[in-house]
Amino acid sequence: IPKINSDILPETERCIESLLAVFQRYAGREGDACALSKREFRSFMDTELAAFTKNQKDPGVVDRMMKKLDLNSDGQLDFQEFLNLIGGIAVACHDSLILKSPKP
Repeated sequence: IPKINSDILPETERCIESLLAVFQRYAGREGDACALSKREFRSFMDTELAAFTKNQKDPGVVDRMMKKLDLNSDGQLDFQEFLNLIGGIAVACHDSLILKSPKP
């Protein structure tokens, strides 16, 4: 991935660049640099979404998430499958904000 000067990018482009960088930081530690293995996904979740994983009482929740996100059932998450997770989290956060905001 070519490095772009983030200082001159609009905010949305910086967010996309950041998502790409996070994915690349975890993908490929065990082989395929274009996908997250189960262990790489666990590492991502434990580091980047630690508040979620630490507050889970069910130790199998991350494994079930991986299975649900792995649409082609290849045992890995490609970038599109990873974005499904990020999009789902963003929608949940948005919904939560809408519910908490005062009604006009």
